[in-house]
Amino acid sequence: MTDQSATGHTAQSETAAKRNVFLLALCMALGNSANTLQVTLGGLVGHVLVEDKAYATLPVTFVVAGTALATIPASMLMNRVGRKPGFVLGCLLAATGSAIAGIGLYAGLFWLFCLGAFVFGASNSFTQLYRFAAADIAPQHFKSRAISWVMVGGLCSAFLGPEIAKYTREALSPHLFLGSYIVAALLPLLVLGVLLFLRLPKPNVAELRDSGRPLAEIVRQPSFVVAAMAGMFGYGVMNLMMTATPLAMQICAHPFSDAATVIQWHVFGMFFPSFFTGNLIARYGALRIIIIGTGLNIVCMSIALSGQDVWQFQAALALLGVGWNFMYIGGTALLTEVYRPAERFKTQALNDFLVFGTVALASLGSGKLLYHYGWNSVSLASLPFILMAGLAAIWLILVRRRAFGPA
Repeated sequence: MTDQSATGHTAQSETAAKRNVFLLALCMALGNSANTLQVTLGGLVGHVLVEDKAYATLPVTFVVAGTALATIPASMLMNRVGRKPGFVLGCLLAATGSAIAGIGLYAGLFWLFCLGAFVFGASNSFTQLYRFAAADIAPQHFKSRAISWVMVGGLCSAFLGPEIAKYTREALSPHLFLGSYIVAALLPLLVLGVLLFLRLPKPNVAELRDSGRPLAEIVRQPSFVVAAMAGMFGYGVMNLMMTATPLAMQICAHPFSDAATVIQWHVFGMFFPSFFTGNLIARYGALRIIIIGTGLNIVCMSIALSGQDVWQFQAALALLGVGWNFMYIGGTALLTEVYRPAERFKTQALNDFLVFGTVALASLGSGKLLYHYGWNSVSLASLPFILMAGLAAIWLILVRRRAFGPA
């Protein structure tokens, strides 16, 4: 299989590209299930292990911090050795991180549990790159759909992760949730099996020699700024509210099974729209989809502020998931417009560093906001950032319209 020097894509048929995108979606489904499990349980386990309950969500923060700090090394490594070896390393890190977290849980050591969360988070930086791997191998007309298809893989994790948490919660009683982390350590090994069948291009020698424009020039493009804002604020707000939800429901005396179901339908909302998000972007453009995503987030916050019954948590979190999907996939699709093939790894690395750096700050603030100011403060703190992302997308549409006329 050879490289197309002009585009950086492999000279494979669209059928072969779709086969590889399907395998990437399967990897996403299994890999993200472990991530969903970590997010569902991280705050609850932290609440048990740590004395100061304001730090209960710190394990989730360590997951995201690990992701943020590993994004640039992960992309640069893949630039040198290729996507597939990087994905293999990501699986090994995921299994190791879950195992360390399980040991920390068993020993009652909060710091060790957080260390495992951090290592697992580093693995997630590789998982997030499945969407860019799909964009790399897809023909231009198929790019947004390829990204969307990979995100569909996360739909399985909406059910698999929380269901694992439900049925393994007391499997090794009295060590609550220990069985869940053992299963989380096994899921990446299944991903390794799928990777055996994946065919991705090796690094392009010409691209290794020519890194393209300076990064400072790339990031000055308005499209990069808006794409990054959509990812940063869409993902950051989603994580802020999602991380706080299981704890908020526990404070409201809702049973764990209800909290797990709310997270389940939230993750369903995150990934189910991927069946059609790519088609919507292809038809209406990434910017309009980002704007719709911001609108859905605003409705989500309105419902969250209206009360704290189970149905309100569930409706708000489901809409939060759909809003995230539109903003994140829309931002990713917009990002692919701003770089040339030789520039893709460093541009993707910077984008994901900004996104997951923001998410890390959001997850750190989530527990403190909830503990000190209550559930409503979480929604109110989210609103300004969503508005900024929506207004930025509207501004870019107007700039393009003045430059090129009506779309």
